[in-house]
Amino acid sequence: MMKTEVLKLTQEWDKTFPKSDRVSHSKVTFVNHFGITLAADMYVPKDVTGKLPAIAVCGPFGACKEQSSGLYAQEMEERGFLTIAFDPSFTGESGGFPRAMHSPDINVEDYQAAVDFLSCCELVDPERIGIIGICGWGGMALQTACIDTRIKATVTSTMYDMSRVAGNGYFDAADSREARRAAREAVNAQRTEDYKNGSYARAGGVVDPLPEDAPFFVKDYYDYYKTARGYHPRSLNSNDGWTVNTQTSLMNMRLFTYAGEIESAVLMIHGDKAHSCYLSRDTFKLLQGDNKELMIIPGAVHTDLYDRKDIIPFDRIQSFFEQYLK
Repeated sequence: MMKTEVLKLTQEWDKTFPKSDRVSHSKVTFVNHFGITLAADMYVPKDVTGKLPAIAVCGPFGACKEQSSGLYAQEMEERGFLTIAFDPSFTGESGGFPRAMHSPDINVEDYQAAVDFLSCCELVDPERIGIIGICGWGGMALQTACIDTRIKATVTSTMYDMSRVAGNGYFDAADSREARRAAREAVNAQRTEDYKNGSYARAGGVVDPLPEDAPFFVKDYYDYYKTARGYHPRSLNSNDGWTVNTQTSLMNMRLFTYAGEIESAVLMIHGDKAHSCYLSRDTFKLLQGDNKELMIIPGAVHTDLYDRKDIIPFDRIQSFFEQYLK
């Protein structure tokens, strides 16, 4: 029997973006197959008539639904879709213990649980469900599209392949047996210390204060997560980050083994100035079929696609979903 945990949910509007007066917003919960209850914000078009197409949104990796995913969800609601922006297991307002953990199988299951919820929502047409994944959750969204045939269309925005970064380092700079062994030794040593201490050490979120010689992509993250632009008290990246040892599963596997078998539509969006653009370019090469598109945004950096509504191609996202969720 599925059992839903009672979550303590914040009822006031505490997003990093203003509330639209054109939306009907509420909090909802649903349970995944690991028994974890997830919290989500649901955005419903006002004056609903008939069954609606629906979209589940998540990301970025280490963010919360009050940040970028909520902005995407509200925007797509204004364009006629019922949407939910959810917190992944072990993070934000969602359940799961210990906190600040992640695992790719659970992350994919979170998306599938969101599709379960939407498929059974009386306002939704279950044959018209799509998903959006931002940053690291773009990778998890694409991985979910590999397995869940109920998903008719997937959008990834400024996508990260977290398994590649965990195994090879940024820009594949640590793609060697020696580097991976050193990373494994560090993580396993931390596991021993965590067990001795009876608690899980945190890796820290975005570095603060920001060093003057920090790489541009670190400055880019700081500009979003550590400033009024995007800071949120429930965001891991804005605060203490993930647990140190939670990278283990990502280091030991790879996403996208069956990416070439995704038959549903996929739109991948990335900025050409983003440090992470190589991840979308390389992953797109794995996809097959004439319903796949890679859209490169000139001049955009990684976090521009988090919240810059003048840069995020919402018109194209809307037309993409209208084409494939019909």
